[in-house]
Amino acid sequence: MNSMLAQIHSLPSLIREDFGRLEDSARAALEGPEAREIERLYLTGCGDSHHAALSAEFAFEVLTGLPTEALTAMQFARYSSLQLSRVGGHKCLAVGISVSGEVARTVEASNLAQEAGAFTVAVTATPGSRLAQCAERTLLTSVAPIPDPPAPTPGIRSYAASQLGLLALAVRLGEVRGHLGVEEAAVLRREIVGMADASEVVISACELRAKALAEEWSDAQEFVFLGSGPNYGTALFSAAKMLEASGDSALGQDLEEWAHLQYFARTVATPTFVITAGERDLTRAVEVTVAAGTIGRRVAAVCPPSDVGVVGAAARLLPLPNGVREVFSPVIAAIPGELFAAYRAELLGEPYFRAFDGGRSLVEGGGISRIRSSEM
Repeated sequence: MNSMLAQIHSLPSLIREDFGRLEDSARAALEGPEAREIERLYLTGCGDSHHAALSAEFAFEVLTGLPTEALTAMQFARYSSLQLSRVGGHKCLAVGISVSGEVARTVEASNLAQEAGAFTVAVTATPGSRLAQCAERTLLTSVAPIPDPPAPTPGIRSYAASQLGLLALAVRLGEVRGHLGVEEAAVLRREIVGMADASEVVISACELRAKALAEEWSDAQEFVFLGSGPNYGTALFSAAKMLEASGDSALGQDLEEWAHLQYFARTVATPTFVITAGERDLTRAVEVTVAAGTIGRRVAAVCPPSDVGVVGAAARLLPLPNGVREVFSPVIAAIPGELFAAYRAELLGEPYFRAFDGGRSLVEGGGISRIRSSEM
């Protein structure tokens, strides 16, 4: 089993074994009167951490009753943070997300939020990191490595841990503010732990399908992933795993925006994955799936089998279990794309991240990336 697949197969045990600890950390992060005074939330990060923020944005709005914005760290640091003091920064919560805790832009975003009076929480796997040190509270998302850790592998476990940590924060904040009752919060936490069983179902149902699909669509040169609401983040994350794993051109797009943009792309048969939990976006997901198939796209539906309109219009199905609440669906909706990316890379014999060739300097501070040493 390749290292990316090993990470995917470890997800059920990660959820079962680590959510309780993440929930305890969320409780500690939101102790004190600051949490009860919050009136607005900002979630920020780069790359996978930004995708996790997007996936959790709807959960925070539903579970806390508070307006929430998920922004890239660049957008928040250099633009949105300028407005915090004007809108009452002391009533805002800014959550900075970074697995390493060293991404310069996310650290900058947290520092500027704090300067504007916001209450800051770091969601990171790295205690003692710059992000952990600059934030007022920290939710640690570090999880035990799987046996025999390989060379750098696209982040699967770290992304799941960030998602779970954010959901734990959302439930706890809703409880602290009185938006959720104690029993209601307990039910929600049990549902999150139940994502372990759901993830096992997804892996079992999708693994052979994803492998077969990678072989069937081996001629493709570009891949498009569509989602909306909480699964817009899933679409972006799925595209990111394609880029990291196989190096293929891959695009994550909002479900509606596809109809205004990629609909007109010259290449007819581009594989297009429509990701939906079958709730608020379902009617549009059906229309887009029909439209994509009609103009010649090869469409794979990532959705529950009960979404018969999407399933019937798609060429292939990577099924999600029925009955999963939409706010929690990103925890499992990313798995089909992860599986497809892993098998695509294996089929092509591509090293993950192109073995860091072709654009990213191996020496921090060199090249254009400067992810950790960028000027702040």
